[in-house]
Amino acid sequence: MFQLVYYILFMITFVYGMYFMITGLFGFKNMKKTIIRCHIPKHKFAILVAARNEEDVVGNLVKSLKNQDYPDDLYEIYIIPNNCTDNTALVAKEAGAKVMPCTVPVKSKGEVLHFALDNLANRKDIDAYVVFDADNAVHKNFLGRMNDALCDGHKVAQGFRDSKNASDNWISGSYSIFYWIQNFFFNKARMQLRGSATINGTGFMIKKEIIDEYGFNTITMTEDIEYTAQCAIRNIPIVFVEDAITYDEQPFDFNTSWKQRKRWSTGNLQCLATYSKQLLKGYRKNGNLPAFDMFLVFLNPVFMILGFVLIIMLVTFRMFGIQLYDLFAYMFAYGLFFFIIAYLLSVVLNIFIVKYNNRKSEHVISGILFFPLFMFTWLPINLRCIFKKELVWAQIKHSRNVELEELAID
Repeated sequence: MFQLVYYILFMITFVYGMYFMITGLFGFKNMKKTIIRCHIPKHKFAILVAARNEEDVVGNLVKSLKNQDYPDDLYEIYIIPNNCTDNTALVAKEAGAKVMPCTVPVKSKGEVLHFALDNLANRKDIDAYVVFDADNAVHKNFLGRMNDALCDGHKVAQGFRDSKNASDNWISGSYSIFYWIQNFFFNKARMQLRGSATINGTGFMIKKEIIDEYGFNTITMTEDIEYTAQCAIRNIPIVFVEDAITYDEQPFDFNTSWKQRKRWSTGNLQCLATYSKQLLKGYRKNGNLPAFDMFLVFLNPVFMILGFVLIIMLVTFRMFGIQLYDLFAYMFAYGLFFFIIAYLLSVVLNIFIVKYNNRKSEHVISGILFFPLFMFTWLPINLRCIFKKELVWAQIKHSRNVELEELAID
């Protein structure tokens, strides 16, 4: 009986993992020309930045945005201070941004964006909105590439999320590798499959007509993947613009990382509960791959825990001398040798993804070596979030000011 339960759980988990592995392999195909380069600048952007006690970094973001290789009259920078107790507004204004104080109570970034979009709804001259985080630095070609995307008919776009402090320590390095893997094996791969990328927190663009028609109504702790699900349900594809680069500050202490990833897991589970039926309906009705993708993405915390349960069951069976006949049990029988091989494969993958992103392995060596530990620490986070949801929007402190010129060299 228990063996049957194990085999059923194993097959479900195996199929789940194989889906992402097989679809991820399409990242190795040469990128199709989904966007034609160098259209004449013509679209006007409103850049929105929700900022909560970000005086240390917001000035550097505004500086990188003011230096865009794009006509000054075709974009405006709005910093939206909310729940602030510092000089975020003053620093942003002195750097050259427009300040839009949030005058309503807000408990999440999604609510801040909703407020800002409502305030700009009557502006007929705006063609699209671009969203960044206050700790970002933005490549000078970002708006030009988003203009190209709009000219080619794309209505929602996600840029390339890079890191400005990948070499700080193993935590920031692991975050960086995590995003580089997501860029390559999900967003890039989905472009080859004629699918849809995911909105990834920062560096994304939404055409104003989409907001005018549907609004921006997110209710979870993770507005980015929630909005991705809403786009999938509405059959609005999200294009991945690989050379529209945003440099993001990664956490470099474990407490901050724990707090941030706990919010991500909570939001993931919220989205699973809220959107599963609509996503599956969209897939069954229209064969909508992005809808199916997002349903499986939202299941990730569940399958991580399920994988851990399978390991416990496997160890227990071996203790009682119960023989199992599946691939995982066969590999597990090799004991330490199996885990060493698995770890070395992870290191090889990490080195590849670092090299693909034109980084030097020695600069991210701790992230390369400790990335499996980083991923393993997600297990207790997911366990906690499943049994105890904490719906508090905790502030993530940012302090790393890195000049864009330094990142171009790194």
